[in-house]
Amino acid sequence: MFNLTKTRHVLAIHDLKKSTDFYQSKLGMKLDWGDDNWSFLSRDNFCVMLGECKDAIDPKNLGDHQYFAYVEMENVEAFYQELLDKKVQITSELADKPWRQREFGIKTIDEHRIMFGEEI
Repeated sequence: MFNLTKTRHVLAIHDLKKSTDFYQSKLGMKLDWGDDNWSFLSRDNFCVMLGECKDAIDPKNLGDHQYFAYVEMENVEAFYQELLDKKVQITSELADKPWRQREFGIKTIDEHRIMFGEEI
């Protein structure tokens, strides 16, 4: 028997310093490790690995594939308000969905998208 304990999302970004600052200041993540090319950040069990790739496809050109994570959480309303207070770009307002999730979406400074939801 085994358990899957955490996921790490690997993202190609254009400006490591700018993106790292966004994840820290806007999403409340802490820097776990970094060097000139990578930043590994986390908040609870939500982890991202940002790799600077100056020639990578711009996420805005990925259409629906801009979405890279759906983060299950507790007290989604409080987190939603935290991100509103920090002026994070909301792409879909907090709402109850037929699939029994209360959820909302954001766009990062790099135009990647993340959904946050709580089971109703």
